[in-house]
Amino acid sequence: MPEKRDYYEVLGVAREAGADEIKRAYRKGALKFHPDNFKGDKADGEARFKELSEAYEVLSDPEKRQIYDRHGHAGLRGRGVHDFSNMGFGDIFSMFEDIFGGMGGFGSGGRGRSGRGYDLETQVELSLEQAATGVDETLEFERMDYCETCSGTGAKPGTSPEPCKACRGYGKVQQQVPGFFGVSIRVTACPQCKGKGTIVTDPCGDCDGSGRARKKRVLTVRIPPGVRDGQVIRMRGEGEPGPAGGSRGDLHCYVRIRPHPLLSRRGDDLACQVPITFTQAALGGPVEVPTLAGPETLDVPAGSQTGDILTLKRRGMPNPRTRRTGDQYVQLFVEVPRKLTKRQRELLEELAQTEEKHVSEQRKSFFEKLKDYFTNGS
Repeated sequence: MPEKRDYYEVLGVAREAGADEIKRAYRKGALKFHPDNFKGDKADGEARFKELSEAYEVLSDPEKRQIYDRHGHAGLRGRGVHDFSNMGFGDIFSMFEDIFGGMGGFGSGGRGRSGRGYDLETQVELSLEQAATGVDETLEFERMDYCETCSGTGAKPGTSPEPCKACRGYGKVQQQVPGFFGVSIRVTACPQCKGKGTIVTDPCGDCDGSGRARKKRVLTVRIPPGVRDGQVIRMRGEGEPGPAGGSRGDLHCYVRIRPHPLLSRRGDDLACQVPITFTQAALGGPVEVPTLAGPETLDVPAGSQTGDILTLKRRGMPNPRTRRTGDQYVQLFVEVPRKLTKRQRELLEELAQTEEKHVSEQRKSFFEKLKDYFTNGS
């Protein structure tokens, strides 16, 4: 998932902008990128429209804005920010009806027509070791849920919503729409009851008649072994309830895996670099290497060179589908000491003398090429 832009930058307002300025900026941008108006690439316009909507949801809410100003995007995890990437245009326009009210077709369509609730998103952060073994993680987040006082009806306890007189309880009305070929009839959601079919005359004091209240939700999600960074685990029915008793949306849990200090991941395989001394490279011997299960001893062959790769079978990550475990690749690099003791220098000088007498074929070839280059100029 790409990194999110700063919300103030998305809306094009200063950080000290007031509520009215933020609202105007959102309305202007949302109408610009609506598919009925945007003339460019439709996918790009849709992405920009949803980005604007997410920014407005946060900056128009004083509590969320304060958290964002202090902690950025990370501070909003589990705070009930909607997953706009999975919403239709109709869903988003209906969320901000106070801004787009009376705009006809702009408020219709999308998931809202099916009566399904909005999806939410949250995030969980794991170590590479946890990603390898799988783990049960406790999630805490907020969502709009049914008001406990009125059981979601919006009416004061002891009372009930009354049928809407404008639509006679149907939730829909017919509208005459002028067009090129004359006037046509279109069925739309009733503007009086907003499609509910009922009107709350004596609203619940705890939810102000909305039938919804913000609640904290705690649940456990099972992260499977081998999960990858950026993978999404969908928890069905853990989003917000739909209108008029419609089904709940889903919760999308994004997995983030912290970088490991010694190991890097390449698909199901792991890789690391291990330093060895000159003598270990020349003579061979055991060396300790890191693995997900802890340190492990690996035999370095005599004559190893910098860049040589050794393989530890089945020390990588498990594949969630095939259940095959990847390998771990260990790349060697020879460390040249920066400081030598007197005895170490003496020994290396003795070695250097033997190298002058017994030059390897590889080195001889290199020096012959070097001499020929400077002699012949090519």
